[in-house]
Amino acid sequence: MSEQALAPGGAGAGDRQTPLPAGGSNAIAVANGIVGDEWTLWIVQLAMNSGLNQYNEWLRAGPISSSVLTARLNRLVDNEIVERIQYSARPLRHYYRLTPRGRQMWPILLTMWAWEQQWVDDPSENLPLMRHIKCGNTFAPTLVCEACGEQVEARDVAGKFGPSGGWARSVPSAATRRRAHSGHRPNELITQTMALIGNRWSAALLGAAFLGATRFGEFEQRMMAPPTIVADRLRTFTDLGILTPTPNPQRPDWVVYHLTPKGRAFFPVVASVLEWAQRWFTAPEGPALRLTHSGCGRAFHAQLECNQCHERLRGTSVQVVRPNAAGVG
Repeated sequence: MSEQALAPGGAGAGDRQTPLPAGGSNAIAVANGIVGDEWTLWIVQLAMNSGLNQYNEWLRAGPISSSVLTARLNRLVDNEIVERIQYSARPLRHYYRLTPRGRQMWPILLTMWAWEQQWVDDPSENLPLMRHIKCGNTFAPTLVCEACGEQVEARDVAGKFGPSGGWARSVPSAATRRRAHSGHRPNELITQTMALIGNRWSAALLGAAFLGATRFGEFEQRMMAPPTIVADRLRTFTDLGILTPTPNPQRPDWVVYHLTPKGRAFFPVVASVLEWAQRWFTAPEGPALRLTHSGCGRAFHAQLECNQCHERLRGTSVQVVRPNAAGVG
């Protein structure tokens, strides 16, 4: 794989916001329906980093079937993340180019890879490393507040639903969660990330936990899911070390669930997805979620910086390289 910046050029579709129907799924649900799919992220990553833009290039790059690739590319076009451009009439052929919306997904990918590398006991050897072009170092992204520049953790940010918020509108519809992969998975595995956001109920439980839910009844009410599903997801999150159960002070025979350090460390992924979602998908009523940085008291917007030189990151300043590349790892 050749090394190049994460944000190649190109302009066209996807440089404007998509209006969402009044009363329907909000930006959170739409974005989670897109990013909670491994093959979708794989296609976008290869377009960014390796410059892939033709159907057969993706087909040769990994164990993806024609039917899955076709479905994902069509969905990416529908969501204006890539645009389909004809370059031959006879035979009819197209190539696919990332839109500005697609190129702005790079913080999501970086935060996912960084979390897997730090917190998963046996991360895939195929996970890439990130090099900051400006300082020349491999790095991990640090989440900071755009307004004041201070480093931010989950506990530093308060969130509340906006006019298009609410649990009913924030849970991805079942129709958006098409994760069939014909027995195969991408080379760059983000297995535990997908366990947290690759299922509509998992994504809802994660959001509920970050917004303060601790008791079974609170998760059930906010997720609007059957008790058996809530219990299954709580068990999964506990097994992964994302939540830890402790006795309820008021009812020792009950338990409450709190985010572990590993769970709280997933916040940069959540913040990056939210930032991208509300930048590109807008409901007529207003934003789905409002975040406030307690440190400066201003609206929180996620930014990433290099943990080596502490400069703000841009897509054009990041190289994604293999761990065994020359001079890396």
